[in-house]
Amino acid sequence: MFGATALGLTCRDAVILAADKRVSYGSYVVSERGKKVFMVTGNVGAACAGLMADSSKVVEYLKAYVKLYEAEKKSMMSVKGSANLLSAMLFSRRLLPFYTQVLIGGVDWEGPQLYGLDPVGSLIPDKFIAIGSGTEIATGILEKEYREGLTVEEGLKLVRKVMGAVTRRDAITGREIDVLIIRKEKSEEKAMKVP
Repeated sequence: MFGATALGLTCRDAVILAADKRVSYGSYVVSERGKKVFMVTGNVGAACAGLMADSSKVVEYLKAYVKLYEAEKKSMMSVKGSANLLSAMLFSRRLLPFYTQVLIGGVDWEGPQLYGLDPVGSLIPDKFIAIGSGTEIATGILEKEYREGLTVEEGLKLVRKVMGAVTRRDAITGREIDVLIIRKEKSEEKAMKVP
């Protein structure tokens, strides 16, 4: 089981990634200010659940490789390309894996896209994905409430509802969350408290 909860969902013209800020070690809460949602490029983001050190290192590596690709090719890497790159990186470490699950989401010429990756690089595309210790609770609500073509406002409302339900039932997940809204033209990050 991976500590914390992160989720992603696709909207009409955006992708929303969210994760709680609580950092725990077993039953000990280390901090309420952990960073688990990251911008990778201007149109691609990542959300993680698992060990904080592994999560931040995985994202750091991904950012570096994407920058190298874009400098060499002189073009933007696609969302799917970023997810495939991370999948290959994680698979190459399958014998000594990073203890993290990662969501990659973004918007490019193919529209909003979301991918979930496990510690050994299995890559699953979907319209909504939850990872971490609150996966079962979050997925149940998402399966019932999610519909294609959500506006960003509707998506944010759903994220707050899901994360609120998770925090009431999962002691590892905290009440403060970071949210990343990725659109083709711009992205924004905000902090929220859940009910």
